Amino acid sequence: MARPRRLKVLSEGVQDAPGARVAFATSDLKHVDQHFGSAAALAVYVVSVEKSALIEVTRFDDHAQDGNEDKLAAKMAVLEGCVAVYCQAVGSSAIAQMRALGVQPIKVDPGAPIPRLLSELRLELRDSPNGWLARAVSGLNKDPERFSAMAAETWNE
Repeated sequence: MARPRRLKVLSEGVQDAPGARVAFATSDLKHVDQHFGSAAALAVYVVSVEKSALIEVTRFDDHAQDGNEDKLAAKMAVLEGCVAVYCQAVGSSAIAQMRALGVQPIKVDPGAPIPRLLSELRLELRDSPNGWLARAVSGLNKDPERFSAMAAETWNE
């Protein structure tokens, strides 16, 4: 099995930009037109209220719908750090693995334009997210150093 080709955007600040990371199963980087397990590519964006930016594209050579679950490992590695993946369809085994990673699978109509989905996601982030998005973003704004700062404080009893 060939290794996936993973391309990261190296523009200043893009990889560390604040926001939710979301993946899209796509063949043309413009539309969600793939079943997750047989996706030709996964495009990962960082999305905030203000903007969205492409941060990574991973292309896969093995995208047959053959029931071979070995190819899911490479796709799951791409989803690490993502809160959701948009796709045309997804199998139950992949859903279970996504849930273990904390990734919400989202089924959309074939050919859904990625720019429209990103716009809808930004609007929902701005207008009070519900359900899976509310749970996902609740942990995004937490400062990783908050416990160190608490430990450094003096404690009085």
